[in-house]
This record gives sequence, C-alpha cells and structure tokens, in this order.
Amino acid sequence: MKQPHFILYSKIRSICQKFLSRMFLFYRLFFRSMRFCMIAVPYLFIVLLNGQAVLADTENLNKPILPDLNSIEVLDLETASWIAIAGNPSLAAALERVKQSKQRVLQARARYWPRLDANASGTRVRLSDNAYDANLASARTLNPFAEIQDPENYYSADLTASLILFDGFDRLFTNLAAKYGKEQSEYAHMDTKRLLLYSVARSYFSAQLALKNIEIAEADKTFNQRQLKEAKARRRVGTGSLSDELNFKIRVNSAEAELIKAKQSYKATLFGLAALLGLPEASFPINIKLARLLPENPNEMSSPEPVSLIEYALSNRPDVLQTEFTLKKASSEIGSARAGFYPSIKLSASIDGDRTENARFENDDYGKSVNLVFTYNLFSGGSDLARVREAKSRKRESEKSMENIKLQISADVRSAVTELESAQQQLLLQRENAELVQRNRDLTEKEYAAGQGSLVRLNEAQRDLVTAQSRLALALVSLHDAWYNLETDTGKILKFYE
Repeated sequence: MKQPHFILYSKIRSICQKFLSRMFLFYRLFFRSMRFCMIAVPYLFIVLLNGQAVLADTENLNKPILPDLNSIEVLDLETASWIAIAGNPSLAAALERVKQSKQRVLQARARYWPRLDANASGTRVRLSDNAYDANLASARTLNPFAEIQDPENYYSADLTASLILFDGFDRLFTNLAAKYGKEQSEYAHMDTKRLLLYSVARSYFSAQLALKNIEIAEADKTFNQRQLKEAKARRRVGTGSLSDELNFKIRVNSAEAELIKAKQSYKATLFGLAALLGLPEASFPINIKLARLLPENPNEMSSPEPVSLIEYALSNRPDVLQTEFTLKKASSEIGSARAGFYPSIKLSASIDGDRTENARFENDDYGKSVNLVFTYNLFSGGSDLARVREAKSRKRESEKSMENIKLQISADVRSAVTELESAQQQLLLQRENAELVQRNRDLTEKEYAAGQGSLVRLNEAQRDLVTAQSRLALALVSLHDAWYNLETDTGKILKFYE
C-alpha cells in the first residue's frame, strides 16, 4: 500500500509537469509574436501616455470651482464654508495625498502583470598592445597569416518577458495594504474637511461678534452725543453745568475708542477668515459684507442626548474610520512581512541578439532562452523574523490608538453637550438681564432729563447697558459655536457639505 506522502508527492509532480508544459507552449507562441511585440510596444506606450493626459484633464475638470466673490454682497456661513472647501490649501494638500494613495494601489496591482524589458548596448573595444600580441599569436597558431581586428565593435539587444508565479503572497497583502491605505487617506481628507468647517464657522462667528460690538459701540456713541448736545443746550440757557457737558464729552470719546477697537478686531478676524477660505493675500474684496448675527431658533434651545451622539460619532467620524483602516493595513503588512519565509518562483523568456562590426541585426544573430527560477532564502540574519515582529507591533499600536480615539470621542461629545447646555442657560440669563438693564437705563435717562436723577446714575446705567448688550452678543455667539462644536465632534457637520 502506497504511503500518503508518496501519493501527495506524485500528485504535486503531475501538476507541476502539466503546468510547465503549458507554460513552455505559451512561450513558444510568445517567441513567434515577439517581433510583433517589438513593433506594438512603442505604440502601446504612446497610447498609455495619451491616457495619462486624459486622466489629468479629467482631474482638472473635477476640481471644485470657486464662486465669484465679486458677485457676492452678503457672505453667509454656508457660502463661506463652500469657498473654504474649494480653496483651502490644507484641504487641497489632503486631496493630493488621496491621489497619491490611488497611484500606490495601481503600483501594487502592476506586480500581477508580466514585465517586458528591452535592452540594447554598443561597445567599442581597443586591446592593449600585450593583449593584441597574445590574441594574434593565438590566432596564428592554426593560421600563420591570420589577422585580428582592433579596435572592434560589439552590439547586443534583448527583449525579456518575466512573470512572478509565486512570491509568498506578498503581492496579495501588498495590494490589500495599498487599498486600505487609500481608504485611510480618503477618511483623513474627510477629517481635515471636518476640522476646517469648524474653523471657518468659529472664525465667522468671531467676525459676527466683532460686527455686533461695532453696532453696540456706535449706539453708545450716539447716545452720549445726544446727551452732550442736550447738556450744551441746557448750559446755554443756564440750567446745565460745564461738568455735565465735559462728562458726556468724555463718554463720547470712550465710546469712540471702543468703536476703533471693535473695528480693528473685525478686520483682524476677516484676515483670518480669508486665509481659511484660501483667498489671495488673505483679503476679502471691499464689496463683501458678512451676514448679521441671527437670534437663536427653537432647535438650538433643545437638549441633545449624549449617548446617541456618541454612538453616531463612533460609527461615522472620519478619524475613527481612518484608524480602522490603519488597523486593517497593519494586519495586511503582517502577511506581507511573512512572505520572506516562503520561496519565490519567477518565469522569464527572452530573445537575445549579439553582433559585431555593425548594429544591423539579422535572424541569425538572435537566440532564445526560457528560465524558471526557484529562490528560497535559508538565512538572512533574522531580518524576516524582525520584520514580522515589527509589523505585529505596528498592529498593536493601531489597536491602542483605536482605543484611545474612542475614549477621546466620548469625552469630546460629553464635553460639547455640557458646553452647549451652559451656553443655553447663559443666553437665557443674559437676554433677561439685557432687557432689565435696558428698562433701567431708559427710566434713568427720563429721570435725569426731568432733573430728578443724578448724572452718576445715568453714566452707570448706560455703562451697564453696554456691558449687558456685549454679554448677550457673546452668549448668542457662544450658543451658535457650541452647536457647531457638537456637530464637529460627532461628525454630523459633514452631512451638510457632501
């Protein structure tokens, strides 16, 4: 009875014999078509170049188009966000990294295809005097009248086709790693976009707050100018004092100083916003104005549920998905590292031509060869084992990074919900306080005009009103910002700009 291992060996030998016979038949046909290949390859190369040019043109057509800023009078936040998506350099750099990863996938796939190489060389050899004499003496051993040519030209040309039959599954895992790397770079691009949108929103809200502060400072200045005018009128008729007039003059100057400060803050914020939008020289056209700060809507005063938001973030945030593909890529790299423990088999066939004197090759100058190379590394100083251990360590690193980012997302979402609740409470409080201070200032102004209130009370009431209005504007901006912060931490902000 035959042993099982003998039966297995016989089957493997039979399969190998059939495989080799078919490969030799294939390359016999290959030799017959080699001349056609030598003519067709240059044309194929030209076609590939044209294809690359078409792809490049297609990429240019797919680029986002910047809106015409000169046609925009009031720039709202949504339009600003789309402009940033189209023109921000950091986002464009992330998009280029995505394109690079796609090309790495194509590079990995190319390893499955045969390789066709053409080589040609020409050599002119001039012998030394000693070598010439030795070669001449050797030639005249049989023919006393023999001569040798010196110098002599040698020409060679070959066309070689090679195919890797087995490489320890390195190509398989390299392709998987490249695909995962492409997904990883795409989610990294989305994460850059997520953070950019929040940066644009935050800068936009800061500019709106500066606009509101300008409006408050102008109202303060107008109020004190009116009081100054009335104080001058009362002094002319003898019912007012110089101290009242000087007091309101000082208050006008103080309001003017706050107005200058608010305008400077607005311009500085606009420069930062323009840089995020990728505008030339980080500057807006003169005709563009920002939308006014809008009051809150009922949805913004609702209470979000942190548990459901955390679940959504863990399933949809780009940095989480990016880390997941980083982990998959690390697993594929382990398989690629293990390829060093397997043998490799490479099949090649070539047409080789050699000729002297001139490069006008003829049929008699060509020879043919077929090679089947089996390579198995027996010892490499432990580098293969170290490579596998490195890949496994990289995978454990990715696993720990995944754990860390999940914890960080839970903390970010809960913190954002807490900040939102605080902003909602602050807005209600500041709005009520602003209404009370406004009523108090109006009553104090009437009492002062009727001669029943003091100047100190009026100054204090107006100062309180300016402070209350500023705090109300800040609370409103903080509410808008808190919502955008929560949408950013959960990843929902990307749904509005897909």
